[in-house]
Amino acid sequence: MQTAYLYLGVAIVAEVVATSLLKTSEGFTRWWPSVATVLGYAVSFWCLAQTLGTVPTGVAYAIWSGVGIVLISLIAWLWFGQSLDAPALIGMGLIIAGVLVIHLFSRSVAH
Repeated sequence: MQTAYLYLGVAIVAEVVATSLLKTSEGFTRWWPSVATVLGYAVSFWCLAQTLGTVPTGVAYAIWSGVGIVLISLIAWLWFGQSLDAPALIGMGLIIAGVLVIHLFSRSVAH
């Protein structure tokens, strides 16, 4: 089970890096950010697929997408100067709360 969550963590980080580079690829017109974006997504999906051998699909995807949304939003705020208003911050807080509820209390996680 721990290996599955290690794969899930790598999948999340790779997806966040790839999505961050997607912005810098400028619509796939810049070569290196474009290649790195595609490779990042490939690593992310491969690691996510490895996770699904142990963790139920819905749970893995909820954690992968939820944590990814929050991290991408923070990166967009820190590096790209995009603003986050109160409803966005509240929504991200609810996403984090949802991921924690799934991870800490769901019996589905203990596959």
